Amino acid sequence: MIPTPLPALLSLLLLSFFTPGSSARSILKSPPDEPRFLLSTGSSGWSDDQYCDSWRLSAETNNAGKWSTVPEKCVSFVAKYIQEGKYRSDSDMVAQDSLTFAKNVTLAGDGKDIWVFDIDETLLSNVPYYKANGWGSKKFNETAWDEWVFQAKATALPASIKLYYELLKLGFHAVILTGRDESQRSITEKNLLYAGYHSWTRLILRGDSDKGKTAVVYKSSKRAELVAEGYLIHGSSGDQWSDLFGSPMATRSFKLPNPMYFIS
Repeated sequence: MIPTPLPALLSLLLLSFFTPGSSARSILKSPPDEPRFLLSTGSSGWSDDQYCDSWRLSAETNNAGKWSTVPEKCVSFVAKYIQEGKYRSDSDMVAQDSLTFAKNVTLAGDGKDIWVFDIDETLLSNVPYYKANGWGSKKFNETAWDEWVFQAKATALPASIKLYYELLKLGFHAVILTGRDESQRSITEKNLLYAGYHSWTRLILRGDSDKGKTAVVYKSSKRAELVAEGYLIHGSSGDQWSDLFGSPMATRSFKLPNPMYFIS
């Protein structure tokens, strides 16, 4: 039996779960008070590469739960995964699955057919920042991160920018929903334009009333506002499960790879 690539497997699982009329809330749950816990150490006799490859699967499928940093022995594995082509091919697979779904959607054509995109590690790549900060092995430093954001130098993820424009050609409208703060709106717009993105319908950032909310609560509430305005969320793309969880959900949700960090 030929093993199914991870992104394709995730997309297949999501296809079976996220069908119109299904109750996503009853199928997928991410307890807001779930404690962080120690990562599994693997079996005796495993090489570091074997452990780290299995750890990445556990993290990507959300089996690992809440984790704060990449295991120290997996730093070189993550660097290799990101820089030597596997990250690119996995992202390409997710984009291909997304486009296959999109081509089979019947659009209303009233300007309300939308696809929701996250920004960081979805539309934009922050690999230079994470390369300089231990590939996710160091605890998040908000000051250093904000300094990077205000440089507005993040580039487009190749698979995502291609998908973005293919979706616009098909008649979808792009809504960008990010966990970045409202104070970063102008610099975020500048970075998106620098990376080659334009023609989005709406860019949603965290306002004062959103501070302190988990990503799941914040993003699902913004999707609810969109639905209340009459928008149909056909698809959603994000590198975190918290980009996708929470009611209402898109008809189909697509999880991009990201072994560098976890957001609840």
